[in-house]
Amino acid sequence: MLTVHHLGVSQSDRIVWLCEELEIPYTLVRYDRDPVSRMAPPEYKALHPFGTAPVITDGDLVLGESGAIIEYIIGKYGDGRLTVKPDSPDYANYLFWFHFANASMMPSAMIDVIFTMLGVDDNSLGAALRVRGDRAFEMVEKRLGESPYFAGDAFTAADIIMLFPLTTMRVFAPRDLAPYPNIRAYLGRIGARPAFQRAVQKADPDLQPLLS
Repeated sequence: MLTVHHLGVSQSDRIVWLCEELEIPYTLVRYDRDPVSRMAPPEYKALHPFGTAPVITDGDLVLGESGAIIEYIIGKYGDGRLTVKPDSPDYANYLFWFHFANASMMPSAMIDVIFTMLGVDDNSLGAALRVRGDRAFEMVEKRLGESPYFAGDAFTAADIIMLFPLTTMRVFAPRDLAPYPNIRAYLGRIGARPAFQRAVQKADPDLQPLLS
């Protein structure tokens, strides 16, 4: 049986949402963060050698990493739904944004998180590092002005993996979305999806999604 181990307010919300979009059976196990450190509790860290969210188990399998989990679930349980075929003109966009989320956008956001935790004011180095985050949001804004979803006209897994840095990540790295009307319109479309609404209620019912 597929089990999603969800750490509250974390990237594992992607996996809950994916399962709801695919409408597949799964078991959800929730873990609360330590109230002082805001880190994962020991029992969550013990699930996987790297000790971070997300994690799924499926029989004897223990799998981490958002991208790997999404591809595994879609391949094994989703009949390839929410992906883009190689012969589609949207294939390259699908691949780019699916990988951009964790390979480029999340690391740029983590810079803001670390600076905030350390209480570091902007200096020349900090400003240079934060440029990457600004550039990422500018790229996203441009893309969402060209098409309603990251891969094109259709909602795909690229949207599922890209949403976290636009929403929940802002709990840890605040960013004003006022300069990004296309992103705000996109978040409105996502927020209206029934599967997204179900996932929010199951994964983080006490968290107001940052959709604006």
